[in-house]
Formats: sequence, structure tokens, C-alpha cells
Amino acid sequence: MKAIYKSLIVAALSAPLFTSCIEEAIPTDRVIESQLQGNAKATEALVYAMPGHMNAVESVGSNHWDFGAPSIMHIRDVMTEDMPVLSCGRYDHFTPWAAVSVALGEEYLVTQYPWVWFNAQILSCNNVLGAIPASSATSPELKTNRAAGLAYRAMTYLDMARMYEVLPVNTDVKDMSVSSSGKNILGLTVPIVTPGMTEEELRKNPRAPHEEMYDFITGDLEEAIALYQEGSAVPNKTIPSLAVAYGLMARACLWDASYKEEMAAGDFAAQYKEAARYARLAITTGGNTPLTQDQWHNTSSGFNDINVSSWMLGGQYVSEDDAVQTQIVNWASFMVNEQEFGYTCVDGQPGAQPMIGASLYNRMSDRDWRKLSWVAPEGSSLKGREPFLNKDFADAVLTTPYVSIKFRPGQGEMTDPKIAAAIAYPLMRVEEMYLIEAEATAHVDAGAGKNLLENFMKTYRYPSYACVSSSTERVVEEIVFQKRIELWGEGQSFFDMKRLNMSVTRAYEGSNFDSSRVTFNTNGRPAWMNFVIVRNEIQNNKALTDYNTQSPAGIYSLITLNK
Repeated sequence: MKAIYKSLIVAALSAPLFTSCIEEAIPTDRVIESQLQGNAKATEALVYAMPGHMNAVESVGSNHWDFGAPSIMHIRDVMTEDMPVLSCGRYDHFTPWAAVSVALGEEYLVTQYPWVWFNAQILSCNNVLGAIPASSATSPELKTNRAAGLAYRAMTYLDMARMYEVLPVNTDVKDMSVSSSGKNILGLTVPIVTPGMTEEELRKNPRAPHEEMYDFITGDLEEAIALYQEGSAVPNKTIPSLAVAYGLMARACLWDASYKEEMAAGDFAAQYKEAARYARLAITTGGNTPLTQDQWHNTSSGFNDINVSSWMLGGQYVSEDDAVQTQIVNWASFMVNEQEFGYTCVDGQPGAQPMIGASLYNRMSDRDWRKLSWVAPEGSSLKGREPFLNKDFADAVLTTPYVSIKFRPGQGEMTDPKIAAAIAYPLMRVEEMYLIEAEATAHVDAGAGKNLLENFMKTYRYPSYACVSSSTERVVEEIVFQKRIELWGEGQSFFDMKRLNMSVTRAYEGSNFDSSRVTFNTNGRPAWMNFVIVRNEIQNNKALTDYNTQSPAGIYSLITLNK
């Protein structure tokens, strides 16, 4: 295994980087650990391999849904009730996840993809941590580099654990709390891999229970926080900062608090308080400020510029990236509706355009300027007020109500993907921290949480906002609703709906979900939010035998809508 590990370090050092350069010559044909340890410039290459892999394409083959972290975000979004996609046949490559198809079973490529991508990202983090052990992190630069590796690994495991964790679901078809072999799998997440593990250890590596995974993630973050406080400044927002580490801790504490509350597994009130505390630290430490209306609706830089005030962490495409060079296998192709080269617009006609769920949109106040991020339906007072990049294009292509214009093409360029797709995508914004603080507080003190929500909304979104709820359940639901609006399309709503045991409702009067494929209603969290581990991992890791999650395919019946 050590030989394999070293060869992967060589690959990371030899690969072209989209940012930064190695100023010292390091032989890349025979790299030894002593050459990496203590060498800030050499380890810098490994650090930038982490954000580099976020944009990776073709992790499991030439599939157009295979473009790294942004595609994983999109997968999560189409599994909720917040993002229907305009039906246009073969152009919507994410249908298997939205339609709960048989491809979500353990033997399919669709299931293999997120597993392979996550594990490759963990490897890139472990490469950094193996090259900079704690004992070698002596200079400010190395402290920050190790902290970045820890923060990226924590973020990766937190996302992966929350997707694969088995939580209770309400279905009469089969018991999803056990494996197909009848083994209890509630609370199990994914195996933990660290630098230096032997092949034997990797082949007998069980799924970590929730508490073990939580301790591992927060252990990484606690060390990262200590290192950041003694380290050098991070170079840009593709590298996690101290504020981001606090933000990740807030996400982790919120996840753990909800688990403890549902499973009666500990002091959930204390964990909610910790989530609120860390969210506040993230707000005050980073100096980030929520987006203004002008920043949000800017037709050339709206939700594509990593340097705006509210973004704490983001991914960044550049024109040389493979994903951009493909023209169509990237974030802009599937999420930017105002462009003419990707899947959202095909030959001048509407393509697989992401939309907001009609029920979510219709619940928003017309006084909320965020509502202008989507095409208003006929008869709405907002019709004609949408800040389109190009009105003629909008009249021809953006013809369906609720279609998104939140994410803009780079520099307002609609035809050249080397410019339009060379954009950033958000991984953490400070607005999320305000809403985590409000929700976590509301679980303990509904009135205090309500006040925090109202202060945020009145200060940063629209002054006349008022939360009319007072009970804990209703205040929490309202906060999460505002969070779903705020972070629509950013891959976060999945986590909130899953941890809070929220139903997904796609079949209702006025629904804009495709009733031929995806109109499912659930009672509580959907079974499809407990991800299945791919079969080849089960075959190579014997500790997973009999402990895989059952496929959700066939559990829910499609509800036909009369339109």
C-alpha cells in the first residue's frame, strides 16, 4: 500500500494546477516522504490538488453527470422537492436520482459515481495529511497547509456521512433500517480511511457509526482550528480558512444535534447550542457580509464570483480545466439557464432547465427580492421585473414559469464556454451561518430563534418580514424554509430535509414536477436519501458484507397529475 500511496503523491505533484506554482524543483519520478515533509512548496501542490479534484470529470467514465463536487450538489438538489427540471427527454442526465430509478441500486454506475468521487477526494486530503504529519507542521505555512487538509477532509466526510447515513424512513414496503441480510444498519455512515492504513485494514474497514464519524470529523476540525490560529493567511477562497472551519463545525454540530434528538441518543440541546456558537464564530471571524440585492441579481457576476462579500468557500473553474474544455460537462451547462452551449439550452430551444418547486416559490412573499431569481408566472405582479441578462433570449428560451436565473454565465458571456463556464460555485456562504444560528437557537428557545431569523431577514432581505409562528416546530420549519430559498441550487437543502425527517411532496395541484417520471410523495424523509454503497466496494471490503443499505427503487408509487 505504501508504494501505491507514493505513486499517488507523484501523480498529484506532476499534475497541472489551476492556481499557484511550485517554485522549487522537486523530482517527480521518485518522490520520498522526507522530500515532502517540511517542504512548504512541495506540499502546496498537494494542497491545491484538493480544490483541483473538486472539478474532476470522468471519475467513472464518459458520463455527462460526472463533473465533481458541483454534480454531487446537483444530485442532492434534484432528490428534494425544491428543484424540478424542465422535461426535455434525454438532455436531463440527472433523471436517475430524481426518479428513484433502479440505477440507485448497488450494482449500477449511477451508484458507483458518488462513492468513487468522494473516496478520491478523501485520498487527495490524506495525501496532504500524510505529507505534513502533525510533528512536521512547524512553520506558519505548513500549519495552514495541514489545517486545509484537515478542513477539506472534514468537509468531505461530513457530506459523505450525511448522504450515506442510514436514518429511519416510514414505508410499508420493506424495513429500510436493516440490510437485505437483516442486519441493523441504523446510524451507520461510511468507513473512515486515514493515511498509512494497510491493505488488510482497508479490506476490513466497517461503516462508522454516527457518533464515531462525528468524533472523527470534529477531531479534524478542532486540530485545524488550532493550526489556523498559528498559521499564515490562506491564499484564496478555494482553500478553507479559520472561519470555514468554524462553519463546518456548525454544520457538524447541527447534524449531530438532530440525530441525538431523533434517536434519543444524548444531550441534543447542548449540541444545538454548540452549533449556534460555532455559526456565530464563523460570522465574526471571517468578516463576510450577506449579499446585497445588487450583488445577488448582477447579470454578469451573480453567483459566479468567488470574491463577493458573502462567499466563505467556493470552487473555481478556469478556462483550462477539463470540465470547461468539454463545454457541456460542467456546472454552467446544467445550472446556468442564460447560455447557449450547454444542456439548459439546446439549439436555441429550452433544454434541461432547473426550476424552483412551484410550492416553494408561491409561498415566498412578493416583497422578497430573492423571488426575482426565477421566471414569474403569468398574472404575477413580478412578471416583467425579472433581471434577465438578455431579454430577447429570455422571451425565446426562458418561457416556462419558475425557471431559474440565479446562476449567471461568466462575465455575462452566453456563447463562449471558455468564458461563460469559467466561473465559481458556492460551497459555503455566510448567510447559511446566520440561519444555522437561528435554527439551532430555536430548537432550545423558539422565541430567541425567531428573533434571530427576523433580524436577518429584515436587515438583509426585506424590511417588512415577520415570522408569524411561535412554537418550536413551526419556527424551525420557517427558518429552514428561508434557508431553502437562500441556498436554492447550492446542494444544502437535502441535508436539512434528511436530518429533520421532512417529507418530500412533488405531487400537488399546480406542481411543476414531471408527472411521468418524478412525482412522488413521502411520509417523512425519503428512503432514497439513504445512499447505497456500490457493490465493488462491498466485494473488496469484507466488513461491509451484509451491511449495505437497501435500494430505494420500487418503494414509492408515481402519482399522476392532471394538468
